[in-house]
Amino acid sequence: MAQNSSKDKPTVIIAGAGIGGLMLGALLEQIDIPYHIHERAKEIRPLGSAIGLGASILPIFEQLGLFEDLKQTCLPYEAFHVYNDDMSEIGSLQVEAHKAATGYDFYFISRPKLYELLLRKVPAHRITLGSKVLRTEEKDGKVIVYCSGDTKHEGDILVGADGAYSAVRQSLYKRLDEKGALPKEDLKGLKEWQVSMVGVAKPPNPEKYPRLSEGHSRFHQVTGDGICDWYVINTGKDEICWGVVAKVSESEAEHQVSQNMGWTPEETDDLINKYREMKCPIGGTMGDIFDATPMHLTSKVVLSEKNFETWYHGRTVLIGDACHKMLPAAGQGAVMAMQDAVILANGLYELSDYSLDNITAIFEGYYKVHHQNAEQRAKEGAHAAEIMTGQSWQYQLIRYAYLKFMPEWLLKILFKKEHSYQPQIAWLPAV
Repeated sequence: MAQNSSKDKPTVIIAGAGIGGLMLGALLEQIDIPYHIHERAKEIRPLGSAIGLGASILPIFEQLGLFEDLKQTCLPYEAFHVYNDDMSEIGSLQVEAHKAATGYDFYFISRPKLYELLLRKVPAHRITLGSKVLRTEEKDGKVIVYCSGDTKHEGDILVGADGAYSAVRQSLYKRLDEKGALPKEDLKGLKEWQVSMVGVAKPPNPEKYPRLSEGHSRFHQVTGDGICDWYVINTGKDEICWGVVAKVSESEAEHQVSQNMGWTPEETDDLINKYREMKCPIGGTMGDIFDATPMHLTSKVVLSEKNFETWYHGRTVLIGDACHKMLPAAGQGAVMAMQDAVILANGLYELSDYSLDNITAIFEGYYKVHHQNAEQRAKEGAHAAEIMTGQSWQYQLIRYAYLKFMPEWLLKILFKKEHSYQPQIAWLPAV
């Protein structure tokens, strides 16, 4: 139970019904803090591919009573395989050491299924779709959010969970920059260097892919010729998550961003046609996988990275990709967004009143706890990408040694270190 009556609690506006925004909504629902989620899309479209969940986030699902449901919707992860583009295997890693080191299996779950789990905890009336944030301001002890449809919303706290190109962040940074209070580093844009097409396939003939009946998940990555890499992950008996990552120049990446090619299923035909004939490591071609993917589960995105310095100011705070956008190689983006939500909700649970000083203290504590962690995870993601896709002879040698000779005892140490940070929900029994 929360410590204060509902009339003593702040009203929270959440921009974005992504994974971070939904997790925060699910947590605020539990402690009866008034909140509402504004999502710019007209329907919730859980676009993306697979999300990896390990010991750094699974205790949260246990506390929320979702862990058993999660295990019913995906498969435990067993092995990571890496191939050349002619399908000769470079090497593999067995990941049983993860459970030995952390007490948990590692799971890959498709993004749509993760959305379904979180949506169970957020009542539909708490979400307004087609409500795009246009600008924000703070006035008379309130934060005011102006949205599409000529609507205006007031609250005590605004949480920007609206992704890498966050409108909340842009509006906040504009106000700070006009005051000369924004660090110069935050004025720089995201670093874009890859374009990716991702999706979740539902093969009409699962028997074509024997891997689907094995009862566990395997990550199959093809390291191409330095221009394109691709992967497939079996996450269920009839489900294959996949991605194609094409390296592009800075000017090409900027063009993609200017065309607003975020997490949307449009504008994917060019990549689909270009890479149809690539071999699929679990059989057939990638064209077969593309054809088995519903259009609404296919999307194109510019991969980028940046850990912003300014995560909060006044009554506004950022979570997830809005403040720390990461490359997907380390599989930490979605996990970090959910951890952000937990840390922030824990602070709000302890809030004695919602004066600006107290809110600032909560935001500052959230920043101190998680900014350094985000920095470390971003470095790990960039390093993992270099090891697994780098084309220099040094990276090829490191990759070969990593996949062929990594001892289990060292894997245990790495897994234990990677998942040592395990925030939990403050008001529920600890796992």
